[in-house]
Amino acid sequence: MVDTAPVPSTNTPKADASGDPAAGTPAGGTDTGVRIDVDLLAEHLLGRWAEDRRASRRLALDPAMHKIEGMPSAEHRARTLDQLRLLVEAGAIQRPYPEEIGGQSNHGGNLAAFEELATADPSMQIKAGVQWGLFGSAVHHLGTERNHREFLPGIVSFDVPGCFAMTETGHGSDVQSIATTATYDPATEEFEIHTPFRGAWKDYIGNAALHGKAAVVFAKLVTHGVDHGVHAFYVPLRDDEGAFLPGVGGEDDGYKGGLNGVDNGRLHFDHVRVPRTNLLNRYGDVAEDGTYSSPIASPGRRFFTMLGTLVQGRVSLDGAAVVAQKIGLQIALTYAAQRRQFPTGDGTEGVLLDYGRHQRRLVPRLATVFAQSFAHEKLLRTFDDVFSGREDTPQRREDLETQAAAFKSMSTWSALDTLQECREACGGAGFLAENRLTGLRADLDVYVTFEGDNTVLLQLVGKRLLTDFRAKAPKDTASTAKFVASQAATKLADATGIRRIGQAVADRGSLAASVTDLQDAKTQHDLLAGRVDTMVTEIGMRLASAGKDRARGALLLNRSQHELIEAAKAHAELMQWEAFTEAIDEVPEGDTRRVLVWLRDLFALGLLEQHLDWYLMHGRITAQRARAVSAYIDRLVARVRPIVPQLLDSFGYEPGHVRAPIALGAEQARQDEARAWFAAEAAAGRLPEQEKKPRP
Repeated sequence: MVDTAPVPSTNTPKADASGDPAAGTPAGGTDTGVRIDVDLLAEHLLGRWAEDRRASRRLALDPAMHKIEGMPSAEHRARTLDQLRLLVEAGAIQRPYPEEIGGQSNHGGNLAAFEELATADPSMQIKAGVQWGLFGSAVHHLGTERNHREFLPGIVSFDVPGCFAMTETGHGSDVQSIATTATYDPATEEFEIHTPFRGAWKDYIGNAALHGKAAVVFAKLVTHGVDHGVHAFYVPLRDDEGAFLPGVGGEDDGYKGGLNGVDNGRLHFDHVRVPRTNLLNRYGDVAEDGTYSSPIASPGRRFFTMLGTLVQGRVSLDGAAVVAQKIGLQIALTYAAQRRQFPTGDGTEGVLLDYGRHQRRLVPRLATVFAQSFAHEKLLRTFDDVFSGREDTPQRREDLETQAAAFKSMSTWSALDTLQECREACGGAGFLAENRLTGLRADLDVYVTFEGDNTVLLQLVGKRLLTDFRAKAPKDTASTAKFVASQAATKLADATGIRRIGQAVADRGSLAASVTDLQDAKTQHDLLAGRVDTMVTEIGMRLASAGKDRARGALLLNRSQHELIEAAKAHAELMQWEAFTEAIDEVPEGDTRRVLVWLRDLFALGLLEQHLDWYLMHGRITAQRARAVSAYIDRLVARVRPIVPQLLDSFGYEPGHVRAPIALGAEQARQDEARAWFAAEAAAGRLPEQEKKPRP
């Protein structure tokens, strides 16, 4: 597929006499002759594992896989259990597992396919994720060949529904401090799993309330009186009739804010004994006599290495959040292009999407979801590089963990924001369960704390940024003095407005000139990257002032947490922008590339507008350029408006994926009926005269 559309001679917006690039822009937009290559763009969005995504989308069209809104929780749980059996029958879950048990060792394709299941029923997707993405993955990646041979066949076939029992009521994100213990008894060659108090119960655990027959339980391994830190153990839970085994107990978490097809519950263990070989022993093992050994000497590095093997949960949640936003935007934008409200200049009612404010609330979010799509594809490739073994290096794993934490946080927060905006943009129709927006938002609510609370994850990203800062900081006295002087000069430039003066001279009072510079990819990158560098440097210099005083350093870090999280967000936004720009470079010249540039610019300028206070306070842009940011966003939104249907087509979702009546012709039929009725009544002369109001 080659994009042969003509390329305009310039992308610079036409300005009015005052230099305002947005003035006079018609509400319906401009560039109505733009035609993108929908198939080409669709292929780019599908990414490297396009066929895996297509296979999953075909499966998601089966009505048996669809969520039925309003279904009672007990029935929903039973339906979801049946849906997982359908996944097994369809061969949809074997991709990541070793070939000897029927797998394909296809790690990237597995997650790409998994993400698309969100279009059918997020409960089904998450329950499948618990079974094969957490329970099965823990055995696969934390266990050795003996564990694989004993446990994986039952997990893959779904003969053994299972749980991933890490989180405790008293410890969520702080896994290192969990209280459950696994104490080794050399006399019987068994581990004794025990939850010593209520706060140590495993909580919010998928499959725990009803269906789980076994669990991977995370506990502190104790042998010969020594605590060797958190390890994972395979622990049977229930017999074939569904009754808890001796020493195992639990409760149902009950009705939740979403995902009620998943039977979340609590588990507790009263000195439950399991064989020594039930330890998943890739990173730590215990001999028959109780001697502990590990290929990783450092307890801290061992712990983080173990958790790093389970990063795929964050990767898949990032992708699923992007999919949900695409469905939400397809519903809201399709409805907005058909729903009519309020008389326009010619007396007819206008469609919602022709009103400037309605465009402003939805079109920038469309640009953001494109940025997130391309960023997720980059993350997925990093994940596959590591888990396939092609580039499984410590640096690459660290990159993967940082990207996953950053992108998962940003996309899941964005999903809640976007789905809520889509709901409001559809008015009362958006509040109806049949149109899916409220259900999608409710089901995705927990994503922001799934697999790590977003705020905690961004602290991890921020600490990585500080580590990189310290690594680059000079060590000798002379170099340190130069570095400090350069930072002082940067602060002086911020305070005196030297940068603003240069911009003002270049712009010569013209908003159009300001916009031209803001369109430049280098300018966008410099502004986004400069914000990250400045924020990290300010925090890093502050922490460095503590010297070797650890107590003061901890105090300063605690006081800097808010700034550190903001820096991590800025870093994530920069990485999304970079992924978008790299994706554009892969598209041939033509209208498709041109539109992607518009969307990338809209994403970038949206970030600048969101953080204008920072850029103005730090002297990075002039007040005129700040005005130009918002003005050009308006211009870009109007440009994109006529091609919204083409962009939605590039998502590739069929009616069976969308399943919202207001986006599948119901609203258009109502509008056509109303217009036909008024036209017929007017032609027959049956419309009453309007009351004429006297002039004041």
